[in-house]
Amino acid sequence: MARNSSKGKLASKSKPALTHIDSKGDARMVDVSAKPATERTAVAEGRVVMSKATLALIVSGNAKKGDVLGTARVAGIMAAKRTSELIPLCHPLALSKVTLDIATDAKLPGCIVRAAVKVTGPTGVEMEALTAVSVACLTIYDMIKAVERGVRIEGIHLVEKIGGKSGHYRAAD
Repeated sequence: MARNSSKGKLASKSKPALTHIDSKGDARMVDVSAKPATERTAVAEGRVVMSKATLALIVSGNAKKGDVLGTARVAGIMAAKRTSELIPLCHPLALSKVTLDIATDAKLPGCIVRAAVKVTGPTGVEMEALTAVSVACLTIYDMIKAVERGVRIEGIHLVEKIGGKSGHYRAAD
């Protein structure tokens, strides 16, 4: 309850509800069967921060385990498709598009990982985009950990979401 300052009375203020918790507090999968199938997209991003020497190894293609960026890209795409197997209350979705871009950044130094996921369905693809970025970042770490264990995975976040009842969301810069 919030206090209405002009009248000194308590005014009711609705709190956003957690959609995956029922009235008894138990976890549940949301019923999306009555929602229309609409086009929905989500973009997520994260960073893998490392030393300049480790980044140079990735860029040169001389990592012992092979093509770090190519392997991470495929791992991220595979992860997006398997999100419902990893996150208990996510719906299995027939994704229509997953792109995973990894840019090396000498100023960071490290890699910027960005995933875009698209579906036409009754629920969004934010979790699929976030899962793609997370697994791609973890794959980069796995492939370079023998060279540098102090690598950091940072800033995994939803950049943008388009479609659905809640409309368009874009993260602040």
